[in-house]
Amino acid sequence: MSCATISPVPGWGATMNPMTATLVASDLAGGHGHRTLFHSLNLTVAPGDVVGVVGANGAGKTTLLRILAGVDEPQSGSVSLSPADAFIGWLPQEHERVEGETIAGYVARRTGCAQATRDMDEAAAALGEDDAVADAYSLALDRWLASGAADLEERLPVVLADLGFEVGAGLDEQLMTSLSGGQAARVGLAALLLSRFDIVLLDEPTNDLDLDGLERLENFVRGLRGGVVLVSHDREFLARCVTQVLELDRAQDTNRVFGGGYDAYLEERATLRRQAREKYEEFADKKADLVARARTQREWSSQGVRNAIKKAPDNDKLRQRASTESSEKQAQKVRQMESRIARLDEVAEPRKEWTLEFTIATAERSGSVVSTLNGAVIRQGEFTLGPVSLQINARERIIITGPNGAGKSTLLRLLLGRQTPDEGTASLGSGVHIGEIDQARTILAGEQPLVDSFEAAVPSMTASEVRTLLAKFGLTADHVHRPVDKLSPGERTRAGMALLQARGVNLLVLDEPTNHLDLPAIEQLEQALETYDGTLLLVTHDRRMLDTVVTDRHWQVADGQVTEL
Repeated sequence: MSCATISPVPGWGATMNPMTATLVASDLAGGHGHRTLFHSLNLTVAPGDVVGVVGANGAGKTTLLRILAGVDEPQSGSVSLSPADAFIGWLPQEHERVEGETIAGYVARRTGCAQATRDMDEAAAALGEDDAVADAYSLALDRWLASGAADLEERLPVVLADLGFEVGAGLDEQLMTSLSGGQAARVGLAALLLSRFDIVLLDEPTNDLDLDGLERLENFVRGLRGGVVLVSHDREFLARCVTQVLELDRAQDTNRVFGGGYDAYLEERATLRRQAREKYEEFADKKADLVARARTQREWSSQGVRNAIKKAPDNDKLRQRASTESSEKQAQKVRQMESRIARLDEVAEPRKEWTLEFTIATAERSGSVVSTLNGAVIRQGEFTLGPVSLQINARERIIITGPNGAGKSTLLRLLLGRQTPDEGTASLGSGVHIGEIDQARTILAGEQPLVDSFEAAVPSMTASEVRTLLAKFGLTADHVHRPVDKLSPGERTRAGMALLQARGVNLLVLDEPTNHLDLPAIEQLEQALETYDGTLLLVTHDRRMLDTVVTDRHWQVADGQVTEL
């Protein structure tokens, strides 16, 4: 798990107990450098509000959270808190475990308790007869108490044990870097559950959580007395938790707050988009009709003048005058028609959104048996997976679920021939071409520019073909020359999807593929899986994907064993 860090906003204090706090963003604009991602944004977050921020990747969701947290300055507009000393917690999307940091140290930092303790110690050291210093110490003490630092040491092992983390001696000695992904996920969730903030900002909090963790996170969010602003691509989580939706729409260059929850937002958005399209088409049809009529009137007027000149003899003044008057009337009708066109209220055509069009290239069919495990056992420290005996046949579609740390990734390594069992046998079938999106998104990684890394993975493609393909996945000139490791998780995921489209595969392995993908891309992935004709191994905790993707078999991994459901 890429455990993120909740950071208390520097310089903002807290009272002894959770307060009734309100955050107000007024006429906010945000972006990077001279590039503006959103503008004219107004949002009020009151106690009990859970605001879900949605939009395509690159629309400015994370930028907005950073501005609300006080980490970045807005391009224009303001963010205010009432009261001004409310305590804000911010959970960034990505966080690397710090070398040398213990579990206890990690949780103290993530909950804001470590910073609150340092502030109090510094204020205590400066205590003297100066009233201002005494006031500063009083505020620091209030913040320390409000952060929960006073009893964090007692609460931490209880919460970890409740989450199924085996609490051994020495939480202040065991390093975060020594934990497995599943263990780190539990510690990260524990830190969130132990936090005490007046307003919480969460960026993709569901990433890497198992089903039990998702349920606990939902209960935590729904039980908060303060306001919450969260970014998530987990559709079920949004449907269960949010009370409002803030949509950042890059295509239309708009933002809008929808009330009534996520499912109500989807219905209202569909209605508004249909109405906008109908309004534009009505305007376009009316304008086209008036323009056509004006053109006809102009043709009639011109024809009338030509006929008057051609047919009327010089001595027939009465006839010439009548034709001229008729032409003038036609010209007047043309002017009236043009005036009606000018008075039309212009309706802009709704912009077409960029949509990801994704297919999975299928290689020639593999042998009838794709992979076999026979009494396979893997031992990793105190953890043992197996014995496991399984067979995957060509074109089978298998979903794999289980709690974090149960051994799902270990099982995948065995099945793909990447780890030799300590006991038993594991064999990969003939003609198997593997395509994979791994949980850590390491298929494309390193300091090489994306275009070079992609070319190396698909040597049959030219640089021009690579850039064209990546552009179809929203990775433009601004992305392709960046080192792969400097790309966002969502960008690396889309690059991995492009790789699946470029290379033929007959065994597709997807390990938590919806992490970091925006909602349109998730839906495109689900559609691509409908038409994919090869063998599929899908590991996911996305509950709507579990309901959407059709599979033949379901393996449950728990306590080192694999059970077919």
